[in-house]
Amino acid sequence: MLRDRVSEFGRLTGMLKSPGNVFLRDMVQHAASLITSNQGSFAAMKASASNTATTLAGDALVAVRGKGLWATAALLAAGAIGVFAVLASGSGEPVVLTLMAVLSTIGVFFILAALAGHLRLSDRMTNLEFASGAADAIDDGIQICGRSGDAGFTSRMFREFLGHSDAGTPRTLEEVLAPEPQAAQALFRLMRAAERGLTRVETFSLTQGRGDQRWYRLSIKPWTEGAARAGVGRLSVWHLSDITADRAREAAAASATQSSLALYDRLPVGLLVVDDGGAVEHINSTLGDWLGMSPASRNRAIRLSDLVSSDVAELLRTLSRRRGGDTQSIDIDLAGQQGSTVPARLLISERAAGNGRGFVAAVVKRSPDVSGLGNLKTPAVRLTRLFDAAPFGIALVGADGRITNANGAFKRLLLATGPVEGVAVLNLLGREAVGGLRAPIESALAAAIAQKSGIAPVEVTVGESGEFTRRVVMSPLGATAGAGTADAAVLYVMDATEQKTLEVNFAQSQKMEAVGKLAGGIAHDFNNVLTAIIGFSDLLLQTHRPSDAPYKNIMAIKSSANRAAGMVSQLLAFSRRQTLQLEVLQLGETLGDLSVLLNRLLGEKIDLRIHQGRDLWFVKADRSQLSQVIINFAVNARDAMIDGGTLKISTRNLSERESQKIDQPGFIVGEYVVIDVEDTGHGMKPEVMAKIFEPFFTTKGVGKGTGLGLSTVYGIVKQTGGFVFPESSPKGTTFRVYLPRHHADNIEEIIHQKVVKKDRTTDLTGTGRVLLVEDEDAVRGFAVEALKRQGYEVLQASSGVEALEVLAASDKPVDLVVSDVIMPEMDGPTLLKELRRTKPDLKFIFMSGYPDDAFKNTLDPDTEFAFLQKPFSLVQLATKVKEQISR
Repeated sequence: MLRDRVSEFGRLTGMLKSPGNVFLRDMVQHAASLITSNQGSFAAMKASASNTATTLAGDALVAVRGKGLWATAALLAAGAIGVFAVLASGSGEPVVLTLMAVLSTIGVFFILAALAGHLRLSDRMTNLEFASGAADAIDDGIQICGRSGDAGFTSRMFREFLGHSDAGTPRTLEEVLAPEPQAAQALFRLMRAAERGLTRVETFSLTQGRGDQRWYRLSIKPWTEGAARAGVGRLSVWHLSDITADRAREAAAASATQSSLALYDRLPVGLLVVDDGGAVEHINSTLGDWLGMSPASRNRAIRLSDLVSSDVAELLRTLSRRRGGDTQSIDIDLAGQQGSTVPARLLISERAAGNGRGFVAAVVKRSPDVSGLGNLKTPAVRLTRLFDAAPFGIALVGADGRITNANGAFKRLLLATGPVEGVAVLNLLGREAVGGLRAPIESALAAAIAQKSGIAPVEVTVGESGEFTRRVVMSPLGATAGAGTADAAVLYVMDATEQKTLEVNFAQSQKMEAVGKLAGGIAHDFNNVLTAIIGFSDLLLQTHRPSDAPYKNIMAIKSSANRAAGMVSQLLAFSRRQTLQLEVLQLGETLGDLSVLLNRLLGEKIDLRIHQGRDLWFVKADRSQLSQVIINFAVNARDAMIDGGTLKISTRNLSERESQKIDQPGFIVGEYVVIDVEDTGHGMKPEVMAKIFEPFFTTKGVGKGTGLGLSTVYGIVKQTGGFVFPESSPKGTTFRVYLPRHHADNIEEIIHQKVVKKDRTTDLTGTGRVLLVEDEDAVRGFAVEALKRQGYEVLQASSGVEALEVLAASDKPVDLVVSDVIMPEMDGPTLLKELRRTKPDLKFIFMSGYPDDAFKNTLDPDTEFAFLQKPFSLVQLATKVKEQISR
């Protein structure tokens, strides 16, 4: 069999060498050459694909185009002819097997190459070539760079922008932009953004050619998708746009706008633009000249209330909100500089949609002669002028109770948006009556028409929420009474808003002062009792272990005493009589420390969001008290959001200029750090808003609130020198706290503050001789025993006189005196003065239920002493004593 196979192979070889089979031989050689050439092509394609993936993150596609199709067809035809020739020879079995193996190999090779994408029989453009052509066709430049900054792809426009150096090599961005400082800085920022994987856009100009200036916009953007496909670390896309034409159009538009603004500025009519908050956004030069304002003064923060009274400002806002798009006209007097008055007529319309709420007013200068009677000097003309120019409202009323004539002030004070002539007085004033009571107005009007005297004034409220108060005086006209529809009475309307506000504030302050005095009066005695309870509880706890049966009962006693002490502290806080431990604070750190506690208080249903302002200023406040303010707000917000919601706490700086826009009674312009606490609860009604800071006022059920939370907040904020203002709507409530900015002398002030806290030790034992002066036996007994347990030698006295006697009888000096402030015969400050006469360096600690500033005025400002607020615990007493003796 082997001999037969060898002979058959010999015959096959002879057949291939014979002249008759030249075509078959050529066909085999051609197939071999195609295989060889395709292997070379595939190797080149593989190298090219690897290189492209490294630089551009694309898939290199290499196609056999043009002649490849014809070569494939010729190869197939030659194979078919060869097969028929061999079969015709009669001895073709081995040849057929060999040929079929060769063709199968070639076929499988072509199929795999086509599936892998390395072979394409058509002449279509690849994705890379299409993208490259598209990038070259647009006017913007594109460059794709890798991690090292080397360009893998650069479009036509980008190449033209870069140009070539003198040596003929393409220039880099650094070489092109370096001569222009602005462009070089822009490139530096872009390169830094590229290193950080950020997106950034820069605009710069370049001087090219013969001094032509062109503007460009260059941006950098990370290409994460391409980097992921290529398997490389980072790719970035640079986008270059020539925006010279856009700049020219912008300059032309800006010039046209400036020309238009200049035209409006020079119009013989004044222009006034006011936002919904009452801030003046624009005053043209014409109106500014009428008011005597310099260009600089027109640029500062101006409010509508600076130009008109508060009631007129409210009337203007009301007129601007009237629907229908009609322009409203009103005659008013504008307040100019240095007390001047400018009679003017305002044509008011609401601002266009998209520009915010508010109004735009065209201002026409009005002649003071509003009567239209010229310069006639008759008594009737003079009376008409006085009637119209009166600073208070005047209206004549007929016998039927309808207004027959009214001056402009009457309409302004009542915020009337239309004519009032012919309107019944009861219809005009009755709806504005205080408490909705029409009876006093009706009774006073009837008495005036009946020509009765001694009619008591009545008060009405006007405004959207009744924020303005007007006092109306009705008087009979006498001679014209009963003459049909002739004038029978006169109404005088005066603004009583400020007076009413002062009355309410005075009454509130008197009430707060009375409660504060009461709280301060009971605080001393009550704190003595609590000091004894807390102190002896601490002594008992030292003699019992937690496993002992009495331990739990003693802890309950101490907990109740501490709760009572907290209530006394709240009483002192809202009356502003508590002792504040002031320190320099950065509110960002304070809120950060509180976030965990607030999340625990609010629960899972409420989403807490804290937004910190950048570069917050320092404030000087009591950290614990300020934390109590935030906690009180959070607890109230939680109770207002039973079904869940969002509590947002944000901080920001408020400049002095921005503070000028705040229209709140009593607010002082300055620099503040603002804390906004905003919830999404059900809000508060106006009658509740008016009482929220009053002590013991609460809307919660019995046993669910003491009514001291917000009053405590108010007292803490006011004692710190700040302000707190609430805003409420059905969508939620916002409290804004304004704390004065503190200018730290230097950073050492803050560092020292932190070092003092860090150096506090937990070792409370000590040595030394202490004189304890206290008139309350229980407090004195606790304090003496507590200090003896810590290792001190203690002398005791019940008054200042006895203390002097004890010291005189003592054979050794004392290291420290701990004294109550209020005592019979001789109080603590007097004792201090007596002892310092002979011993000026004697250390002194005052302990009192009153704050330390309650007796500071009885001592010299330079007097040094420490203070311990009652009630105090054993640990607080031992800590304060050791601090003073160790100094």
